[in-house]
Amino acid sequence: MKLQFDADQQFQINAVAAVADLFAGQPQGAPEYAVISVTGSSGLFAGQEQTELGLGNRLLLAEDSLLKNTRTVQAHNEIEVAGPNAPLEGWELFDGPANVSRRCPHFSVEMETGTGKTYVYLRTIFELSLRYSFQKFIIVVPSVAIREGVLKNIEITAEHFRALYNNLSFEHFVYDARKVNRLRQFATSNTLQILVINIDAFRKNFTGTEEQQKSNVIYKESDKLSGRQPIEFVQAARPIVIIDEPQSVDRTDKAQEAIKALNPLCTLRYSATHVNPYNLVYRLDPIRAFELKLVKQIVVGSAKAEGAANDPFVRVEKIDYKNGIKAKVRIQAQTPQGPKEKSFTVKQSADLFVLSEERANYRTGFEVTEINAEPGREYIRFSSGRTLRLGEEIGGLREDVWRSQIKETIKRHLEKELQVRDSAGERGIKVLSLFFIDRVANYRDYDGDGKPVKGKFAAAFEIELANWAKDRRFKDIPWLKEPVERLHNGYFAQDRKGILKDTSGDTQADDDVYNLIMKEKERLLSSDEPLRFIFSHSALREGWDNPNVFQICTLNETRSALKKRQEIGRGLRLPVDQNGLRVFDDSINKLYVMANESYEDFAKALQNEYEEDCGVTFGKISLAAIAKLTRVVDGEDKPIGREAAAVIQAALVEQKMLDDDGRLQPAFDPKRPDFKVELPEGQKDLAPAVVDLLASFQIERHIRRARDEGTNRLRKEVTLSPEFAELWKRIKPKTTYRVEFATDVLVQRAVYALKQMERIEKPRIRLVAGRLGVEKGGVTAAAVSVAEEKVVYGGPVPDLLAYLQNETELTRSTLVRVLKESGKLGEFFNNPQRFMDAVATILKNELHRLLVDGIKYERIAGEGSVAEWEMLLFKDEELINYLKALQVEKSVYEYVVYDSEIEREFAKRLNERDDIKLFVKLPHWFLVDTPIGKYNPDWAILKQNGLAFYLVRETKGTRDYLKLRTSEADKVRCGEKHFDAIGVPFDVVVSADDV
Repeated sequence: MKLQFDADQQFQINAVAAVADLFAGQPQGAPEYAVISVTGSSGLFAGQEQTELGLGNRLLLAEDSLLKNTRTVQAHNEIEVAGPNAPLEGWELFDGPANVSRRCPHFSVEMETGTGKTYVYLRTIFELSLRYSFQKFIIVVPSVAIREGVLKNIEITAEHFRALYNNLSFEHFVYDARKVNRLRQFATSNTLQILVINIDAFRKNFTGTEEQQKSNVIYKESDKLSGRQPIEFVQAARPIVIIDEPQSVDRTDKAQEAIKALNPLCTLRYSATHVNPYNLVYRLDPIRAFELKLVKQIVVGSAKAEGAANDPFVRVEKIDYKNGIKAKVRIQAQTPQGPKEKSFTVKQSADLFVLSEERANYRTGFEVTEINAEPGREYIRFSSGRTLRLGEEIGGLREDVWRSQIKETIKRHLEKELQVRDSAGERGIKVLSLFFIDRVANYRDYDGDGKPVKGKFAAAFEIELANWAKDRRFKDIPWLKEPVERLHNGYFAQDRKGILKDTSGDTQADDDVYNLIMKEKERLLSSDEPLRFIFSHSALREGWDNPNVFQICTLNETRSALKKRQEIGRGLRLPVDQNGLRVFDDSINKLYVMANESYEDFAKALQNEYEEDCGVTFGKISLAAIAKLTRVVDGEDKPIGREAAAVIQAALVEQKMLDDDGRLQPAFDPKRPDFKVELPEGQKDLAPAVVDLLASFQIERHIRRARDEGTNRLRKEVTLSPEFAELWKRIKPKTTYRVEFATDVLVQRAVYALKQMERIEKPRIRLVAGRLGVEKGGVTAAAVSVAEEKVVYGGPVPDLLAYLQNETELTRSTLVRVLKESGKLGEFFNNPQRFMDAVATILKNELHRLLVDGIKYERIAGEGSVAEWEMLLFKDEELINYLKALQVEKSVYEYVVYDSEIEREFAKRLNERDDIKLFVKLPHWFLVDTPIGKYNPDWAILKQNGLAFYLVRETKGTRDYLKLRTSEADKVRCGEKHFDAIGVPFDVVVSADDV
């Protein structure tokens, strides 16, 4: 099976553009489109610089231009900055090959786990190479797990990127201390070079012992490199350094010194959990990722023992030797409300009878006589002689709990198999389940002769799977007929004899496991591979995942110490079918987490991690978040600003929906029948948007309870009715489109836009003189003087018309008219590259608008799926979340699933009106083709008031929506013309009263 990649995912395109646009105005080197080619690395139009050691990246952009570009990108992506004129965060370093001091700026991109962070920075490498001829890149990773993941991504995306970037040649390799001569090729090659290196490979010179420093090959002179140090070739390349998970890579000063020693042109930092988001240019946080449905929705089921108070219950939760040897045990203590579980920290001689408020169960034999804190052998011994190891318990229902967890996870897996079979059909979606365990022996143990035997989890799994296989619902699942041992397997580290063992996650033995997981990624996704249930050590927590993991079950004997984000991160990514294509079906894209704790505990822990890791506080709405609400002003979406936001915030506090700190209160309950938000005059139109904003911060919207999930039944009596048949007959025809526009109109619009374009100034060069110091830790530098001068360009002139033709596909004669009539042509010679980029962007924008305005739809003749949408695509049942669904009587399904407060109120009012006989929320597969992507209309309605009216309506927050010139508004505009072509009235409405 081969994974396919979608090059048109807008959020990924935006993330790539956020970095690429930082260097707008940087001249290109001998680009493919230039008819008048610029040759030689010494010219202005080269993004590289030649030294005796190799060819290095070169930044020709003035620092103030880079700052201006950064602030433009940040404003576009709605990222708040301390001050627009504050200098860029970065390092001052001495550039040895150039013999000057210079700045190395940092730029950060935040992307939620599972949204394609690695794909984005790999694509950014190709974009920077093509646009600016930057050719040398180093990817620094914190661990072998992530390194293997990066290498796998490069391997499986290579063909995709070659197709996307005109077969751009590139080479990639992993740094190997035994092959340091490969660094010479990295430095001297003129093709795109990608070096992947683990931070530990070059950090020892700054953090290790004197012996480790001596053994660090990258800093040792080598005969293979003509007596040079390998690091010198890296420094000559002046690489752009991409840091994957910077919070793990350069969190110490010494680690930063190590990266600085690479002589980076700049650093690009990618993570979901930045500690220091230097010069943040793009953010896709967890709330945004969930709202855009870029990751699976999380559904949490929990297994927790309750009411087992008859026997003495003891669980050993923690043992350590910091500040004295002690243990943390959980027991049942007597309270006025009866026995309750509580945790206590105990030392030797502690008596559980006393701690339990003298519960009779603990009267004899429960004095602590010994605590052993030796790592790997932790245990606690009681006066009865009973010994409990770390994680073990007595007297509770732990065994019943984990059996229930295994049983429920298998059941969910089999139900998901049926669901994807009905939904995906022949495309096929392989379903995987992942079990986390903290002791290998629970899955695979060894007898006295060293022969492997099933652990208790493996044995219980096989019993429960065999029981479920007898259920008639699952009789048609073919792989259930396979031998059971082929259906489950474990990924664990092993010793030299092949014996599986417990590890910490970062040993050499773990490296082999990560390698196996990465290499088998596609095999696991293939339906031909019977393996469907994976057992993994909870220490294997980062750097790997599988998109088709739909169930995660934590069977740890202790409360999981694994971070919740790491746990769910193994299955957040959207699934793929057997053709390797991503699946965007909301009813399928759900990750079921079978936790060994309550939903409330799981959600609270995850919420705390979101707050600590990325500053996203569920349940707390800041003034800045309200200020970003928009309304249409002069055809543009404009933020309402802090002043209007303060008025809205005060009204919400007065209605007790928020407290003074902005935290959600119980009064905010959109599901309540009498719920309503009252806003002051001038802000009333924003009420639905305010409700949606507040709802998006509810943890329940993102981390759902299993019991809130249920089925949505198709009302076949409705689909068979003559009313629905007639409505469907009206809206089901498909169309094709063509585009017409007048050249004179394009010229007129483009000339006007170019005249408004900001003036293109001459580039400037910053001259810095520095003083060197040689110290034990390395070479230091201090700037002693700085000067700037403007560049008067006198080199070869690139072919402006050829470039614009390549970018816009317009004729040379049209381009000449636009350029001459704009009066801007003289600015081309100030900074040719920046001028060409700015003009190309304007022309493409105007062309895009004309395409939409000039589009014409025609109905496709004939019958069948090519010419019309078929009713067969309606599913008999859909799995939905009841928290975002409204029960109705006048639709084809029992519930209408809504995406916003406007949609909920719209459906509610339609359902109440006597003149509305039938309405349908059009399904996700009802898509209209447009030049800018697919459009999914909102509602089809049958209104009967003497006469029958068959209507299609789009619900939006403003009646002025079609005045906007955004891509989404353009899709609606195209949709309007589609329905006009098939004779169905279409309109954008704010409420049901507009119908």
